[in-house]
Amino acid sequence: MTDTTRFASDTAMGAVTLNVADLDGMTRYYRDAVGLDVLDASGPRVVLGRADAARPVVVLVHTPELRHAGPREAGLFHTAILFDSQAALAAAVYSVAQKHPGTFTGSSDHLVSNAFYFDDPEGNGVELYWDRDRTQWSWVHGTIEMGTIYLDPNRFLAEHLTDEGLAGPLPGDARVGHVHLSVGDTETARAFYVDRLGFDETIAIPGQAVFVSAGGYHHHMAMNVWNSRGAGRRQPTLGLGRVDIEVPSEDELGALGERLAHFGVEARDDGRTVEVEDPWANRILVTTPGRG
Repeated sequence: MTDTTRFASDTAMGAVTLNVADLDGMTRYYRDAVGLDVLDASGPRVVLGRADAARPVVVLVHTPELRHAGPREAGLFHTAILFDSQAALAAAVYSVAQKHPGTFTGSSDHLVSNAFYFDDPEGNGVELYWDRDRTQWSWVHGTIEMGTIYLDPNRFLAEHLTDEGLAGPLPGDARVGHVHLSVGDTETARAFYVDRLGFDETIAIPGQAVFVSAGGYHHHMAMNVWNSRGAGRRQPTLGLGRVDIEVPSEDELGALGERLAHFGVEARDDGRTVEVEDPWANRILVTTPGRG
Protein backbone atom coordinates (compact mmCIF):
# COMPACT_ATOMS: atom_id res chain seq x y z
CA MET A 1 0.00 0.00 0.00
CA THR A 2 1.32 3.45 -0.94
CA ASP A 3 2.29 5.70 1.96
CA THR A 4 0.70 9.02 1.07
CA THR A 5 2.58 10.79 3.88
CA ARG A 6 6.00 10.31 2.25
CA PHE A 7 7.63 11.05 -1.07
CA ALA A 8 7.80 8.05 -3.41
CA SER A 9 11.05 6.07 -3.34
CA ASP A 10 12.03 7.18 -6.86
CA THR A 11 11.66 10.90 -6.13
CA ALA A 12 14.67 12.85 -7.42
CA MET A 13 15.98 16.39 -7.55
CA GLY A 14 15.33 18.58 -10.57
CA ALA A 15 17.11 21.76 -11.63
CA VAL A 16 18.28 24.56 -9.36
CA THR A 17 17.38 28.06 -10.54
CA LEU A 18 19.85 30.84 -9.77
CA ASN A 19 19.22 34.58 -10.01
CA VAL A 20 22.39 36.04 -11.52
CA ALA A 21 23.86 39.47 -12.23
CA ASP A 22 26.27 38.42 -15.01
CA LEU A 23 24.41 35.99 -17.26
CA ASP A 24 27.26 35.57 -19.75
CA GLY A 25 29.89 35.02 -17.08
CA MET A 26 27.79 32.52 -15.15
CA THR A 27 26.90 30.68 -18.35
CA ARG A 28 30.61 30.35 -19.18
CA TYR A 29 31.29 28.97 -15.70
CA TYR A 30 28.69 26.21 -15.77
CA ARG A 31 29.29 25.44 -19.47
CA ASP A 32 33.05 25.77 -19.93
CA ALA A 33 34.31 24.95 -16.43
CA VAL A 34 31.76 22.52 -14.95
CA GLY A 35 31.09 20.97 -18.36
CA LEU A 36 27.35 21.34 -18.78
CA ASP A 37 25.67 21.93 -22.14
CA VAL A 38 23.41 24.88 -22.95
CA LEU A 39 20.01 23.27 -23.52
CA ASP A 40 18.13 26.53 -24.08
CA ALA A 41 18.99 30.22 -24.16
CA SER A 42 16.15 32.65 -24.65
CA GLY A 43 16.08 36.22 -23.40
CA PRO A 44 17.17 36.52 -19.80
CA ARG A 45 17.17 32.74 -19.15
CA VAL A 46 19.78 30.05 -19.83
CA VAL A 47 19.17 26.37 -19.11
CA LEU A 48 22.20 24.09 -18.70
CA GLY A 49 22.41 20.33 -18.33
CA ARG A 50 23.67 17.34 -20.26
CA ALA A 51 22.40 17.25 -23.83
CA ASP A 52 22.36 13.43 -23.98
CA ALA A 53 19.88 13.26 -21.12
CA ALA A 54 18.11 16.55 -21.95
CA ARG A 55 17.87 17.04 -18.21
CA PRO A 56 18.22 20.59 -16.85
CA VAL A 57 20.72 20.93 -14.03
CA VAL A 58 21.11 24.69 -13.55
CA VAL A 59 18.78 27.45 -14.78
CA LEU A 60 20.28 30.96 -14.81
CA VAL A 61 17.91 33.94 -14.75
CA HIS A 62 19.35 37.40 -15.45
CA THR A 63 18.18 39.63 -12.59
CA PRO A 64 20.84 42.35 -12.25
CA GLU A 65 18.47 44.59 -10.32
CA LEU A 66 18.65 42.27 -7.29
CA ARG A 67 21.19 42.70 -4.51
CA HIS A 68 23.61 40.04 -3.33
CA ALA A 69 22.41 38.06 -0.33
CA GLY A 70 24.12 38.75 2.98
CA PRO A 71 26.42 36.07 4.43
CA ARG A 72 24.08 35.40 7.39
CA GLU A 73 20.85 35.15 5.38
CA ALA A 74 18.92 32.01 4.54
CA GLY A 75 19.23 30.66 1.01
CA LEU A 76 21.55 28.38 -0.92
CA PHE A 77 24.46 26.67 0.83
CA HIS A 78 25.41 24.65 -2.25
CA THR A 79 24.10 22.91 -5.34
CA ALA A 80 25.55 19.41 -5.57
CA ILE A 81 26.09 18.04 -9.08
CA LEU A 82 26.40 14.25 -9.22
CA PHE A 83 28.62 12.59 -11.83
CA ASP A 84 28.28 8.93 -12.80
CA SER A 85 31.99 8.05 -12.65
CA GLN A 86 35.13 9.08 -10.83
CA ALA A 87 36.73 9.85 -14.19
CA ALA A 88 33.93 12.28 -15.11
CA LEU A 89 34.16 13.90 -11.67
CA ALA A 90 37.92 14.25 -12.02
CA ALA A 91 37.51 15.91 -15.43
CA ALA A 92 35.07 18.44 -14.00
CA VAL A 93 37.19 19.15 -10.91
CA TYR A 94 40.31 19.64 -13.05
CA SER A 95 38.45 21.95 -15.45
CA VAL A 96 37.04 24.19 -12.70
CA ALA A 97 40.38 24.34 -10.89
CA GLN A 98 42.19 25.29 -14.12
CA LYS A 99 39.67 27.86 -15.37
CA HIS A 100 38.76 29.37 -11.98
CA PRO A 101 41.79 29.07 -9.70
CA GLY A 102 41.23 30.20 -6.15
CA THR A 103 37.58 29.10 -6.00
CA PHE A 104 38.26 25.64 -4.51
CA THR A 105 37.03 25.52 -0.90
CA GLY A 106 37.64 21.89 0.12
CA SER A 107 37.20 18.18 -0.54
CA SER A 108 36.00 15.23 1.52
CA ASP A 109 35.44 11.51 1.45
CA HIS A 110 31.99 11.27 3.01
CA LEU A 111 32.03 7.42 3.07
CA VAL A 112 29.03 7.41 0.72
CA SER A 113 30.66 9.77 -1.78
CA ASN A 114 33.71 11.74 -2.90
CA ALA A 115 33.03 15.48 -2.94
CA PHE A 116 34.82 18.62 -4.08
CA TYR A 117 33.62 22.12 -3.17
CA PHE A 118 33.89 25.41 -5.06
CA ASP A 119 32.28 28.84 -5.21
CA ASP A 120 30.92 29.99 -8.55
CA PRO A 121 31.73 33.54 -9.80
CA GLU A 122 28.81 35.06 -7.87
CA GLY A 123 29.57 33.23 -4.63
CA ASN A 124 27.08 30.36 -4.87
CA GLY A 125 28.38 27.15 -3.36
CA VAL A 126 28.93 24.26 -5.78
CA GLU A 127 29.64 20.65 -4.88
CA LEU A 128 30.87 18.24 -7.54
CA TYR A 129 30.62 14.61 -6.41
CA TRP A 130 30.44 10.89 -7.17
CA ASP A 131 28.54 8.28 -5.18
CA ARG A 132 29.85 4.92 -4.05
CA ASP A 133 27.54 2.02 -4.81
CA ARG A 134 24.71 1.75 -2.29
CA THR A 135 25.94 -1.70 -1.26
CA GLN A 136 28.93 0.09 0.31
CA TRP A 137 26.81 2.46 2.40
CA SER A 138 26.19 1.70 6.05
CA TRP A 139 22.98 2.37 7.97
CA VAL A 140 22.71 2.15 11.76
CA HIS A 141 19.22 2.28 13.30
CA GLY A 142 17.84 4.21 10.33
CA THR A 143 20.71 6.71 10.18
CA ILE A 144 23.15 6.81 7.28
CA GLU A 145 26.81 6.74 8.28
CA MET A 146 28.58 9.70 6.70
CA GLY A 147 31.97 11.13 7.55
CA THR A 148 34.16 14.08 6.65
CA ILE A 149 37.52 12.52 5.85
CA TYR A 150 40.22 14.51 4.09
CA LEU A 151 40.35 13.71 0.39
CA ASP A 152 43.60 14.78 -1.30
CA PRO A 153 42.51 16.46 -4.57
CA ASN A 154 45.88 15.99 -6.26
CA ARG A 155 45.92 12.27 -5.46
CA PHE A 156 42.32 11.91 -6.66
CA LEU A 157 43.19 13.57 -9.96
CA ALA A 158 46.33 11.47 -10.35
CA GLU A 159 44.26 8.30 -9.91
CA HIS A 160 41.18 9.21 -11.96
CA LEU A 161 41.94 11.97 -14.50
CA THR A 162 42.24 10.47 -17.98
CA ASP A 163 43.69 11.91 -21.19
CA GLU A 164 40.10 12.40 -22.40
CA GLY A 165 39.24 14.18 -19.15
CA LEU A 166 42.21 16.51 -19.61
CA ALA A 167 40.80 17.51 -22.97
CA GLY A 168 37.26 18.29 -21.80
CA PRO A 169 34.09 16.98 -20.15
CA LEU A 170 33.52 13.24 -20.35
CA PRO A 171 30.22 11.92 -21.72
CA GLY A 172 27.78 10.48 -19.23
CA ASP A 173 25.23 11.60 -16.74
CA ALA A 174 25.39 14.70 -14.57
CA ARG A 175 22.44 15.76 -12.49
CA VAL A 176 21.52 17.60 -9.31
CA GLY A 177 22.10 14.94 -6.70
CA HIS A 178 21.19 17.06 -3.72
CA VAL A 179 20.68 20.65 -2.60
CA HIS A 180 21.94 22.07 0.68
CA LEU A 181 20.18 25.12 2.13
CA SER A 182 21.03 27.68 4.78
CA VAL A 183 18.12 28.07 7.22
CA GLY A 184 17.35 29.73 10.54
CA ASP A 185 16.89 26.62 12.68
CA THR A 186 16.92 22.87 12.15
CA GLU A 187 13.80 21.95 14.14
CA THR A 188 11.60 24.14 11.96
CA ALA A 189 13.39 22.79 8.88
CA ARG A 190 12.72 19.19 9.91
CA ALA A 191 9.05 19.94 10.61
CA PHE A 192 8.65 21.36 7.11
CA TYR A 193 10.76 19.02 4.99
CA VAL A 194 9.97 15.76 6.81
CA ASP A 195 6.57 16.15 8.47
CA ARG A 196 4.92 18.28 5.79
CA LEU A 197 6.76 17.90 2.50
CA GLY A 198 7.34 14.16 2.93
CA PHE A 199 11.07 13.39 2.97
CA ASP A 200 12.62 10.91 5.41
CA GLU A 201 15.29 12.06 7.83
CA THR A 202 18.58 10.25 7.19
CA ILE A 203 20.92 11.98 9.62
CA ALA A 204 20.73 14.87 12.08
CA ILE A 205 23.42 16.91 13.78
CA PRO A 206 21.38 18.39 16.65
CA GLY A 207 21.19 22.16 16.50
CA GLN A 208 23.35 22.27 13.36
CA ALA A 209 21.98 20.36 10.36
CA VAL A 210 19.38 17.86 9.18
CA PHE A 211 19.67 15.62 6.11
CA VAL A 212 16.62 14.22 4.32
CA SER A 213 15.90 11.96 1.34
CA ALA A 214 13.45 9.69 -0.42
CA GLY A 215 13.99 6.03 -1.23
CA GLY A 216 16.98 5.44 1.02
CA TYR A 217 19.33 7.91 -0.70
CA HIS A 218 21.93 9.43 1.64
CA HIS A 219 20.34 12.86 1.15
CA HIS A 220 18.40 14.74 -1.49
CA MET A 221 18.34 17.87 0.63
CA ALA A 222 20.06 19.20 3.72
CA MET A 223 19.44 22.25 5.84
CA ASN A 224 22.03 23.82 8.14
CA VAL A 225 22.51 26.86 10.38
CA TRP A 226 26.30 27.08 10.13
CA ASN A 227 26.17 30.59 8.63
CA SER A 228 22.52 31.49 9.13
CA ARG A 229 21.39 30.62 12.65
CA GLY A 230 18.34 32.68 13.52
CA ALA A 231 17.80 33.92 9.96
CA GLY A 232 14.29 35.04 9.04
CA ARG A 233 12.41 34.98 5.75
CA ARG A 234 14.38 35.93 2.66
CA GLN A 235 13.76 38.87 0.41
CA PRO A 236 14.41 38.45 -3.33
CA THR A 237 18.18 38.42 -3.91
CA LEU A 238 20.78 37.13 -6.29
CA GLY A 239 21.52 33.49 -5.63
CA LEU A 240 18.86 30.89 -5.06
CA GLY A 241 15.73 31.35 -7.12
CA ARG A 242 14.09 27.93 -6.86
CA VAL A 243 14.72 24.26 -6.10
CA ASP A 244 12.90 21.68 -8.22
CA ILE A 245 11.90 18.22 -7.00
CA GLU A 246 10.57 15.53 -9.35
CA VAL A 247 8.04 12.93 -8.21
CA PRO A 248 7.29 9.97 -10.48
CA SER A 249 3.58 10.46 -11.16
CA GLU A 250 0.62 12.80 -11.07
CA ASP A 251 -0.82 10.68 -8.24
CA GLU A 252 2.24 11.51 -6.13
CA LEU A 253 1.81 15.17 -6.98
CA GLY A 254 -1.82 15.02 -5.89
CA ALA A 255 -0.87 13.32 -2.63
CA LEU A 256 1.60 16.12 -1.92
CA GLY A 257 -1.09 18.74 -2.51
CA GLU A 258 -3.37 16.94 -0.06
CA ARG A 259 -0.58 16.69 2.55
CA LEU A 260 0.17 20.40 2.36
CA ALA A 261 -3.52 21.29 2.55
CA HIS A 262 -3.92 19.03 5.59
CA PHE A 263 -1.16 20.94 7.40
CA GLY A 264 -2.45 24.33 6.26
CA VAL A 265 0.65 25.03 4.18
CA GLU A 266 -0.10 27.56 1.45
CA ALA A 267 0.80 26.19 -1.98
CA ARG A 268 0.14 26.94 -5.64
CA ASP A 269 -1.23 23.76 -7.22
CA ASP A 270 -2.23 23.83 -10.90
CA GLY A 271 -2.48 20.06 -11.31
CA ARG A 272 0.88 19.93 -13.10
CA THR A 273 3.13 21.47 -10.45
CA VAL A 274 2.97 22.27 -6.76
CA GLU A 275 4.94 25.32 -5.66
CA VAL A 276 5.51 26.14 -2.02
CA GLU A 277 7.84 28.25 0.10
CA ASP A 278 9.65 26.86 3.12
CA PRO A 279 9.63 28.91 6.37
CA TRP A 280 12.53 31.05 5.04
CA ALA A 281 10.88 31.77 1.66
CA ASN A 282 13.09 29.34 -0.23
CA ARG A 283 10.92 28.40 -3.25
CA ILE A 284 10.33 24.69 -3.89
CA LEU A 285 8.65 23.49 -7.08
CA VAL A 286 7.49 19.87 -7.19
CA THR A 287 6.65 18.40 -10.55
CA THR A 288 6.76 15.22 -12.63
CA PRO A 289 9.69 14.49 -15.00
CA GLY A 290 9.81 16.78 -18.03
CA ARG A 291 7.52 19.42 -16.59
CA GLY A 292 9.94 21.48 -14.52
